[in-house]
Amino acid sequence: MKVFCGRANPVTGSVEWREEDEQYDYHQEIARSSYADMLHDKDRNIKYYQGIRAAVSRVKDRGQKALVLDIGTGTGLLSMMAVTAGADFCYAIEVFKPMADAAVKIVEKNGFSDKIKVINKHSTEVTVGIDGDMPCRANILVTELFDTELIGEGALPSYEHAHRHLVQENCEAVPHRATVYAQLVESKKMWSWNKLFPIRVQTRLGEQVIVPPSELERCPGAPSVCDIQLNQVSPTDFTALSNVLPMFSVDFSKQVSSSAACHSRQFDPLASGQAQVVLSWWDIEMDPEGKIKCTMAPFWAHTDPQELQWRDHWMQCVYFLPQEEPVTQGSAVCLVAHHDDYCVWYSLQRTSPEKNGRVHALRPVCDCQAHLLWNRPRFGEINDQERTDQYVQALRTVSVLLGEPFFTTSLLPWHNLYFWYVRTAVDQHLGPGAVVMPQAASLHAVVVEFRDLWRVRSPCGDCEGFDVHIMDDMIKHALDFRESKEAEPHPLWEYPCRSLSEPQQILTFDFQQPVPPQLLHAEGSIKLRRPGRSHGAVLWMEYHLTPDSTVSTGLLKPADDKEDCCWNPHCKQAVYFFSTTLDPTASLGSPQTVSYVVEFHPRTGDVTMDFTLSDALGNGH
Repeated sequence: MKVFCGRANPVTGSVEWREEDEQYDYHQEIARSSYADMLHDKDRNIKYYQGIRAAVSRVKDRGQKALVLDIGTGTGLLSMMAVTAGADFCYAIEVFKPMADAAVKIVEKNGFSDKIKVINKHSTEVTVGIDGDMPCRANILVTELFDTELIGEGALPSYEHAHRHLVQENCEAVPHRATVYAQLVESKKMWSWNKLFPIRVQTRLGEQVIVPPSELERCPGAPSVCDIQLNQVSPTDFTALSNVLPMFSVDFSKQVSSSAACHSRQFDPLASGQAQVVLSWWDIEMDPEGKIKCTMAPFWAHTDPQELQWRDHWMQCVYFLPQEEPVTQGSAVCLVAHHDDYCVWYSLQRTSPEKNGRVHALRPVCDCQAHLLWNRPRFGEINDQERTDQYVQALRTVSVLLGEPFFTTSLLPWHNLYFWYVRTAVDQHLGPGAVVMPQAASLHAVVVEFRDLWRVRSPCGDCEGFDVHIMDDMIKHALDFRESKEAEPHPLWEYPCRSLSEPQQILTFDFQQPVPPQLLHAEGSIKLRRPGRSHGAVLWMEYHLTPDSTVSTGLLKPADDKEDCCWNPHCKQAVYFFSTTLDPTASLGSPQTVSYVVEFHPRTGDVTMDFTLSDALGNGH
């Protein structure tokens, strides 16, 4: 059966209706999920397995049957671990039906159908009793309900309900405890993701300063967390004003509350400076003694940086204080972590909130609209003085129709070609000889080997001894539905990679002329000049303000044999993964070239592409 889906075209600006398969949303969900990343997270898997074994052992030592409730089972991995560890029975809860169906098949294939019952419900809908989903309450609670912020996926309400209705009092819990940590820093780089700085323009009359509106300066910003790979932020980009502070803990073996709360930590600043940003992460302890720990700490706060586990499903958090505040070395202040049932935010106070009566601060709300309109990279892009200087230099020479171009609806680099369509719409109003700036744009590509990002698309096969090929096949089928022939956006400054080819220009777009009616077609090959595993092609746009001035949304300097690629940190680049090279166990020849066919379709604004790896004999992979 086919269904009509409406969408706003980010390139042409029009609303379009497309005929899609009724399973379209499902395939999108699976193809863009983090299931593969979680299965490849060996540190997470091992620590959960150790914690589950210990919990089952403690219950057995008390002479009880081990009855496990696994909330958010996904593939059923944790339930299979529990049965292997000696659990008598597991109730595996999964609300997403396609995933629940996959879990049933995976459990059956691994021979655990008699010990694991997959329940396709939200945990708050599960019933206990003779005619219920579970005949009695469980005495071991196993969950993986966490996001980068810990509580953003509804962990607190789910735990609260489970303790009230689904598990026994004083049950075992894996994980047993979570602790949230924070570090107060001063960082011009990260603060530029939250506030507009004055823009300095050199003119014939001297330097002119464009000052942001006062309401934007006063705005406390949006409470939404900025989740990033903090390990890719250089320690030179911030000054630590505090040590790492344990802000609050949640004991998952006891009744959990989802009510709003605040937790304060008084500290003496390490240095004087402007308090602007809070860096935050968490760890989970799988056992009551805290001997089995899984941490999200960045390298400078990690107990053993050599054992750092790369993962993308859990990263680290950047929070912005409502306003920057001066702190003085030697004068104690309080960092306060506030949270409700889904969200965390921070404030800085001179005295403990318990002492001054300000226990619960309201969640900050943006009243300037800018934080609702622009994302964090957009703030950083506007604050990029070098980028501003390039525009100013180009503007000195001409009178123009000017665009950046940037549009909030853009996800992929070429979505900003909407500028070309706008320019075409006003073509009749442009006089003879009018200059359009940017004058042109070009689409570029380079073949890369990722240090870690390849894992998000790599099949897992076996995970801690359990066969999860069904999950691999499920993701592959969803990708083959459409996504395998599409690029996806990633902020590559957070994901190190090295180039295996030289950058190559693929297509050009002449903004001096209206959008042409005919298709733009490019076909060619990219020669691989360095050894490595070709994980994919990275694509980006470059905007040519004048023949001598170009702004790149991708590579910022030529590729180097020894160093990782240097990407524009304010833009997302497009990654086209090569499916044949993502399986690390696959035996491949030595690809020599990457052939491509890339087309721009003026009517729809779509850019379609296909890449093929070929070895020296011309054999495709």
